[in-house]
Amino acid sequence: MPLHASVEGWVESVALAHHAAMWAKQITKVSGEDVDALQLGFYEPVLEVEGLADGWWRGADSLVAVYKGEAECFARPGWRSAVMYSGLDKWGLHGRTVAIGLRIPT
Repeated sequence: MPLHASVEGWVESVALAHHAAMWAKQITKVSGEDVDALQLGFYEPVLEVEGLADGWWRGADSLVAVYKGEAECFARPGWRSAVMYSGLDKWGLHGRTVAIGLRIPT
């Protein structure tokens, strides 16, 4: 079961997961039928991840990762999961000082 259309898309997904986990003010995980209840119509797909079975969506101040690949591969719908990262600004830095000493405006 291909999760992404390319290795580059998978790498983007891994990088996005790291970034979101680092800067989100709140992280919420759901699984199984709760994944179907997500209102992703208000989000834009993150095209860079080239998601097939797994994908990412961007909202005004949040990111949502939906993981369905393993569930589809093993015919286990309860294995579907989603992670919602909220409290992000445009860059996810919230005006914090980054390692090189520059202040990112918010």
